[in-house]
Amino acid sequence: MRQWHLVLCLLLWILATSVKADDEAWKLVWSDEFNGQQLDYSKWGIEVNAFGGGNNELQLYTDRPKNVRVANGHLVIEAHKDNPNILGVGRGYSSGRLRTKHRGDWKYGRFEIRAKMPKGKGMWPAVWMLPTDEKYGTWALSGEIDIMEFDGAKPNHVLGTLHFGDQWPNNRSSSGQFKLPQGTFADDFHVFALEWEKGVMRWFVDGKLYQTKTKWDSKSAPFPAPFDQRFHLLLNLSVGGNLVGAPDASTEFPQRFEIDYVRVYQKPRK
Repeated sequence: MRQWHLVLCLLLWILATSVKADDEAWKLVWSDEFNGQQLDYSKWGIEVNAFGGGNNELQLYTDRPKNVRVANGHLVIEAHKDNPNILGVGRGYSSGRLRTKHRGDWKYGRFEIRAKMPKGKGMWPAVWMLPTDEKYGTWALSGEIDIMEFDGAKPNHVLGTLHFGDQWPNNRSSSGQFKLPQGTFADDFHVFALEWEKGVMRWFVDGKLYQTKTKWDSKSAPFPAPFDQRFHLLLNLSVGGNLVGAPDASTEFPQRFEIDYVRVYQKPRK
């Protein structure tokens, strides 16, 4: 009888442990698989601007299907060497930038994006996050989370970065990189992920953890600020800019940044 009692206790412990593990697992809360015929505007807004994010970029961001569209199950952000002359500004390139602000805003989560990069000097695709409410002040007091940045002249590298600390130009950053053992990120689709929990950030490529950050600061609030507020997602393809430099004669156009899906997971709140 005692032996059966021990077996029963063991089975109950295993069941309780598995239920607890399931309760703590990431659960899908938001996604876009881009399987329709057009962009889902309940999830995304397309930015139209000529400001280039303050990084000396060379493109105009437009909402033209030429630059942003859904096709064959993918979101396509396409850069062209042309001059759309929007907002009374003329530039030599056009591209696209989207965001989920006020459509998808999250405090903590796992953010997973399957994408294929363009390549060539001057190509700068990014998957990143900005604070929705800017509770602590303007950039970078309220923070920035770069899930993936890519330099088209270094096609087997990606970067993951946090921006924080103080207002520009006294801001700080902390970054890490992942290098493919073979091939490039322009050859095929790869999965880029960020796990953001209270006081910790983890970056992955194709399921491989390549950096973890548990230290940052903010001039205006104690740790884990500024990364304790809701953020939204951005997807864009810049042409030129401080990180990558201008295109050269070897850069071919058009260039495509293709996104297969975007998925957001969260853990149940305790």
